[in-house]
Amino acid sequence: MKVLFISDAHLQTRHTRGYQNLLAFLGSLRGKGNGNGTGNGNGNGKAVVRPGDSKGDQKPITDVDDLYILGDFFDFWFSTGDFIYPEFRDIVEMLRELKERGIRIHLCEGNHDFFLADYFARHLGMEVITDWATINLEGKRVLISHGDTVDDRNRRYLLLRRFLRSSFFYKMQKAMPVALLWRIAQLSSRASKGLTAETVDALARKMRIFSKRKFRDGFDAVILGHCHGHLLETSTVNGKQRIMVLLGDWLRHYSYLCYEDGNFALATFRPPHKRS
Repeated sequence: MKVLFISDAHLQTRHTRGYQNLLAFLGSLRGKGNGNGTGNGNGNGKAVVRPGDSKGDQKPITDVDDLYILGDFFDFWFSTGDFIYPEFRDIVEMLRELKERGIRIHLCEGNHDFFLADYFARHLGMEVITDWATINLEGKRVLISHGDTVDDRNRRYLLLRRFLRSSFFYKMQKAMPVALLWRIAQLSSRASKGLTAETVDALARKMRIFSKRKFRDGFDAVILGHCHGHLLETSTVNGKQRIMVLLGDWLRHYSYLCYEDGNFALATFRPPHKRS
């Protein structure tokens, strides 16, 4: 079983380095049965090349079962029917392609991207996690989330979060003209950043305390985003080894977590060299 985890790409425009590196990373993933890159997962045996597909010196990551995206994949998100922000089309098409390659896609909502189910569950058939989820990795009980609610003392942010995810705000944004909707989305993104601004070390300390509580509740691992720090720590609780992972981001670190054969490994994506 091979499962990958990423978070915090904060995608805005396709021309940024992070966006292009993420396309290249996702393009390198192969599900079982198409690891050599000759199939597209739909059984017709033809190679399908999308923006960011693995080329040249980039080695594909094969036999991937699941990809978990733990929040803030987009810096803002709203959709109207099947219409999405134009800058996101390439990356969404890549996710669609990964699903066709046989990789199960799971998206967790963050403090910047929510109401994801309207598009990704309804139109693409992907799982959307609105808050926390418990998953089983070959007998390991793992808690996953974006992590923005770990600090339950940040009342101002929690109130803003509740409003932005309310049925009132949902109905309001559905009635807006599309151009205004994108503007409102960008403003809500800035407001969320302002109310959750803490140093990486401060957030990591809070997530470490939170994870230890969850270990005592019986979880074998806790995997979180939001912090933008990339960290894998092990500890022993009640005689068992437990693991806390902070996933980093796709703004600076280009980091991802790989679970395979009972082991967790935090890795950094190395984009392919551009040839002159």
